[in-house]
Amino acid sequence: MKQNRDAIILKTGDEIECMRRAGRVVAAVLDRCERACRPGVTTRELDDLAHQTFTSLGATGLFYGYPDYQPGMGYPRHTCISVNEEIVHGIPGDRIVRNGDIVSIDCGVRLDGWCADSARTILVGEVKPEERRLVESTRRCLDEAIAAIRPGRAWSDIGRMMEQIAVLERLGIIREYVGHGIGRTMHEPPKVPNYAITAGGREDFLLRPGMVIAVEPMLTLGRGRTLTLKDGWTVVTRDRRPAAHEEHTVAVTAWGADVLTLG
Repeated sequence: MKQNRDAIILKTGDEIECMRRAGRVVAAVLDRCERACRPGVTTRELDDLAHQTFTSLGATGLFYGYPDYQPGMGYPRHTCISVNEEIVHGIPGDRIVRNGDIVSIDCGVRLDGWCADSARTILVGEVKPEERRLVESTRRCLDEAIAAIRPGRAWSDIGRMMEQIAVLERLGIIREYVGHGIGRTMHEPPKVPNYAITAGGREDFLLRPGMVIAVEPMLTLGRGRTLTLKDGWTVVTRDRRPAAHEEHTVAVTAWGADVLTLG
C-alpha cells in the first residue's frame, strides 16, 4: 500500500478542530443554497449567495481561480453547480433551475489556513422516482462509507462496499473522479476512490487516526462514462443521464469517523 500512503499528512486534534470550523462554514453555505434552490433561480444567483455567505463568515473560497499555477485559466466561479446530466465542475451561469431538476452544489472554503469541502445534491420540486432513488442511493453510499471508517481498516474494504450499493441499485459509477485528502490545501494525498479497488494495491491505504479525507461518491442512472464540455470544466454523462454527487470532509479518529462538514 506504499504509493497511496506516501506523504499523507496526519492532523492533530487542534488542527482537526480548525478544520471543523471551516466545515461549519461550508455547511452553512450549502444549507442556505438549498433553501434558495427553487424553480426560477439561476445557478449564478446560487453561486453569488454562496460567495456572500462564506465571505460574511470570514472564509475564502477554494475554487475561484483554481488551479492557481495556470494564470488566466483557473476556475471562474466560487462554487461548482451541476444540474441533471452534469456530474461535477458545473460553472454557475444563466441556467435556470426548473421543477424536477436535481442540482449538485459543491463548495470548498479556507478559514484561518484550514480547508473543508462538501457537496450536496438537491431535489427540486417534483422529482421523478428514479432520480430520487439515484440521489438517495448516492447519499447512502456516503453515509455507509462514513459509518465503516475506523483505524486499521483498508480503504479497499469501504470502496467495495460503496460499489456493491451502486450495483444493487443498478446505478452507474463515475470512476474518473475520486475523493482526496484535505488539510491546509484542498487536495492532499491520498486519492480516495468511491468504488472497489484491489486490496493491498497501489491505490489502497490503511485508515489511521489523524487522517482527514473528502469522501465523495458520484453515481448516475446511466453507464458512468463521462465527457468534459468545451468550457473545459463541466463534466457530463456521455449518455446525458442524470448524476448525483454527495461529499463530506471526514476525520479518522481513534473510535471511527468524525464528520467535519456538518452544521
